[in-house]
Formats: sequence, C-alpha cells, structure tokens
Amino acid sequence: MSHIDPILLALLIPAVGALAIGIAGRINDNLRETVTLVTAGLLAYNVWGIAPEVLAGGRPGLKLFDVVPGLEIAFNIEPLGMMFACLASGLWIINSIYSIGYMRGNKEKHQTRFYIFFAVALTATMGIAFAGNLFTLFLFYEALTLSTYPLVSHKGDEKTVRSARVYLGILLATSIGLLLPAIIWTYSLAGSGDFVLGGILEGHVSGPTIGLLLGLFVFGIGKGAMMPIHRWLPAAMVAPTPVSALLHAVAVVKAGVFAITKVIVYIFGVDFLFAEPSSGWLLYAASFTIIGASLVALQQTNLKRMLAYSTIAQLSYVIMAASILKPLAEVGAAVHIVAHAFGKITLFFAAGAIYVASHKTELPQLAGIGRRMPWTMTAFTIGALSMIGVPPTGGFVSKWYILAGAFQSDNYVAITTIILSTILNAAYFLPIVYMAWFAREPEQDRVEHGEAPLPAVIALTITAALTILFFLFNAPVLELERQIVEIPQ
Repeated sequence: MSHIDPILLALLIPAVGALAIGIAGRINDNLRETVTLVTAGLLAYNVWGIAPEVLAGGRPGLKLFDVVPGLEIAFNIEPLGMMFACLASGLWIINSIYSIGYMRGNKEKHQTRFYIFFAVALTATMGIAFAGNLFTLFLFYEALTLSTYPLVSHKGDEKTVRSARVYLGILLATSIGLLLPAIIWTYSLAGSGDFVLGGILEGHVSGPTIGLLLGLFVFGIGKGAMMPIHRWLPAAMVAPTPVSALLHAVAVVKAGVFAITKVIVYIFGVDFLFAEPSSGWLLYAASFTIIGASLVALQQTNLKRMLAYSTIAQLSYVIMAASILKPLAEVGAAVHIVAHAFGKITLFFAAGAIYVASHKTELPQLAGIGRRMPWTMTAFTIGALSMIGVPPTGGFVSKWYILAGAFQSDNYVAITTIILSTILNAAYFLPIVYMAWFAREPEQDRVEHGEAPLPAVIALTITAALTILFFLFNAPVLELERQIVEIPQ
C-alpha cells in the first residue's frame, strides 16, 4: 500500500470500501459496519498523513491522464483542499459511529445501500478536495451529486422521492447550465483551468465580463446554496439524519463553499477581483442570503427545516468572507468551513437523536427535553452557541477573522451583516435552548424515553467537544490557510 500514491489512495480507499461494504452486508450487519469504520479510519489515516508535507510548504500532485489534449484529470493538494479533505475524512469516522446508532435505533431499511453510497460520496469528496483543475473538480462535483441522490431518497416513499428529485434537478441544472459554461469559458480565455495561487484570468478578461463569469461560477456551484439556488437544501431534509449531517457538515454544502472559495482564490485571484468593481455584487448577494435565510429560519417550527435554513445563512458567511477579498477574511472563510462543520454536525446529530429516542420533530415538542436527554441537549446547546459565535466555541474564531477582514477593508456592509445575523441566530437558537432546559414538558408530548442509542450519543459528544476544542486549538488550520494569503504571523 505504501507504494501507491497517497492521492490515488484517498480515492481508492472509499471506492474499494464501498465494494467491501456491499459484500459484507450480504454476510451480516456487524461485519458491514466494521468494514465501514475500518474504511473511514484508513481514509483518515491516509489523508492526515499527507498534511505535514502540505504544512511544510509541499504541494503533492498526481496526473492521471489526458481526456483530450489540454484537458486532463489531475490532482494537486493545496492548503484549502488539504483542510477540506482532513475535515471530511475525520468526520466520516464520527458520522459512521452515529449512523450505526441511528440506523439501527430507527430500524431503517436498506442499510447496506446507505453505507455503500456514503462511501462513494466520500470518494467524490476527496476528488473535489484534491482537484488540480476545473475539469477534474467538475467531474467529481457531479459524482457527488449523483452519489448522494440515493441517500436523500433513502426512505423511498412518494414525498421523499419528490423532494429528492428537487435536490437532484436543481443541482444538475445549475452545474450543467451555469458551471460547465463557466469552465469552458475559462479554458477558452486562459488556455487552462489549473488552480494557480493568484489566479489565471488576469490579463485575459476585464470589465463587466468578470462579474458575469463570477456569477456563472457562484450560481453554477449550486451546492453553495446562495439564494435563489437554495431550495434543494430544505428539500433534502427528507433524508435520514446521518445523510443530513453528510449534506450539511461533511461533504455536500462544504464542497459548494469550498469550490467557490477555491475559484475566487485560484482562478480569479484575490487581488485581481479586488481591483475589479464588477465583482462587487457577490458581497451583497451573500449578505442578502445570510439575512434572508436567517429570517426564514426564525419562522420555522420543524427542527430540521430550521437547521437547513441556518445552514444556508452560515454557508454565505464563507462566501461573504471570501468576497471581502482581504487576507484575514480569506482565512476566516476557511476557518468557518471547519467551525461550521463541527457545530452543524452536532446540531443534526442532536436532532436525529431526539427523533430516534422520542420521534419528536417540531420545536414546541422540545419543551423540557433537556431533562430526559441531557447529553444530547448539552451537545445541541454547544452547537447552537457556535452558530451564534459565542466563545469558547469554534464559531467565535471564524467570526473574529471575518470581522477582522471586514474592518481591514472598512467594509460596513459585511460588518452590519455579521452583527444583524448574529442577533437573528440568537433569536432562533436561544429560545430552543431555554425551552429544552427550563420549560415544562407538555402532557400531550410526554413520551417515556431516555437518550438515543449509545453510538449516536458518543458521536454527538465527540463533535460537541470538537466544537470547543477548535476554539482552543485552531493553529494548524490557521497555519495552512496563511499559506494562501500573506498575513502577519
């Protein structure tokens, strides 16, 4: 195994793991879940083993083959992709532990299929993280959309399949109708689609065309969930909770904001965009999405839908931070990808645990549930505080850097957006936390139950701990992202 390139291994481990899971599933459930955990562990071991080289300034690469001359499937590991791959591979282990508790506790059907497609989705995620050019990114981006469709439509009833088609339809329509033309246009302008620090478009395009091309990229990468290309995300809430966690924290939406950030930094170039007024619309569009989605979240009564709209708002923090085009804000965008992943996966794990233990899905039903499920609601509280940006949680660190970048450029739109959205986040999260711990449980909602199955509780406890630990130990992520932009040590 040591003779195989670690980039190739990152793609092969989950792909081969998917086959092994399918075979193991025919033998027995315990073997299937063991294979899942071993596969996730091997992937994390391999990916995390590459990180020291990248931290030291190395840029490992791998070229597979040319599809046609000038269009190659190639991989190159830079700091942003390294961070995303470490995050996704690490969280897959925790999500797999959680899935065992959730899928068994909820007596879900087709569990083998679920674990197979989860592994395939991680293969696509690794391809996105390590893509060396736009063509490679596009191939794995589409593979991620297609491999997550069976996960979103997992339950198989009419309502679920209808919602899953909305998910698939919006993501394919945006990627083929907007992203693909943007990629072809970039190749024809620059003669390349390689990700190069500082960008490849300077000198090849100018004026309003820059704003138009940026728009094709941002809205073509529908997984970034910018309004109005966001409806696929609430539609996908019909999926089992481990899938929601995959969508919101491990892979799908993170692939979206990661790809948009990567295009800004490596295709356009931060300095090039900063000097071009036609790119300024992105900041306003991201700010609108943050406030708009937060206001919609405030009106929700279903817990998972509320978390979905919270995700839409939180994702646009990353896009807004990237569009500030200042070094500290670019670092803030990367840090927020990690901080949001830990906080939001904790919140979805908690929502799933509540559903498995009590079958409660609506916010009014959560009154007094903290006394029945103290571990789950403590984790939920930590995740909620991170979404608001309260220390000592990871969300505080990312908001600090984004705000610092906004002040660095006297960007009062971004500053106002962060302050307003923080108030709105508090307005929809804190009442739930208060109600869970201090309100009386309604008689009609009283169900005798304790915590969810142990694997689920272990998983949400780990992610809640990571949310706090990231506040204290975030130096490796900062060190990686400092390599993208020149910022003072």
